[in-house]
Amino acid sequence: MAIITLTTDFGEKDHFVGATKGAIYSELADLKIVDISHSISPFNIPEAAYIIQNAYNSFPKGSIHIIGVDSELNPENKHIAIKLDDHYFICANNGIMSMLCSEITPEKIVEINIHDRIETSFPVLDVFVKVACHIARGGTLDVIGKAIETIKPIKNLVPYVNEDRTQIIGSVIYIDNYGNVVTNIKKHFFENVQKGREFEVSARNYKFKTIHSKYSDIVNFDIPDEKRHDEGRGLVVFNSGGFLEIAVYKSNPTTVGSASTLMGLNLMDTVSVNFTAVQMAPKGRETISSYND
Repeated sequence: MAIITLTTDFGEKDHFVGATKGAIYSELADLKIVDISHSISPFNIPEAAYIIQNAYNSFPKGSIHIIGVDSELNPENKHIAIKLDDHYFICANNGIMSMLCSEITPEKIVEINIHDRIETSFPVLDVFVKVACHIARGGTLDVIGKAIETIKPIKNLVPYVNEDRTQIIGSVIYIDNYGNVVTNIKKHFFENVQKGREFEVSARNYKFKTIHSKYSDIVNFDIPDEKRHDEGRGLVVFNSGGFLEIAVYKSNPTTVGSASTLMGLNLMDTVSVNFTAVQMAPKGRETISSYND
């Protein structure tokens, strides 16, 4: 039996999550339901996109992912079902899937058209559950919708690169439970622009010239523990999803602080990367000089 995952901004206080699970079990009692997250910030499309992109491929092929964020049906917010990478995604066409679809071409996209058969004021509970259970029974997407070719994009999904490729301008798309700040600059994108050059990552008044492989790389383990004082030190890593992340070692927003609280970084704030620029010497020889010189 298939797995259905739930990713929503419903929180834990209200009845919405429990009602959705109950509706699924009422149709298919033997299904497995897995909660990815119900703590998405309300109506936060980039945050939902980031979480589903980094979670879905840990599940078996054929899994069905319901994404209940900004899902109210209106003329600018249609409902879609997508088959991608042998997984199924059911959500509103509001940009949530554009991050994933920018890297993997969907096998099929349909605009769901069963609303005339379902009276609903709660689309996740009624429409999305019906579609998910239809797929779980082995049903095809063609039965529940009409094929479409494109989906709505998220604005500013791809970082900006200047004309001479000496600067990337990205933005904060997610702040995790530790207060670490995740940008929209992915490792392969960064390396394609970098071409081995030195760089400086800038966020507000904070600058970093090293990207670590893991958080503990900033620790000098040759120094006795009581003399290190590493907690609260800022650093940059490419996180497990391959995104450039500004973090604080062993951060805790309520004690030592976090990258978000200590550096004043919030969603959609700018993070830039400046690279050394290639210039031509008088005799035609290329030299390297700092972008900031």
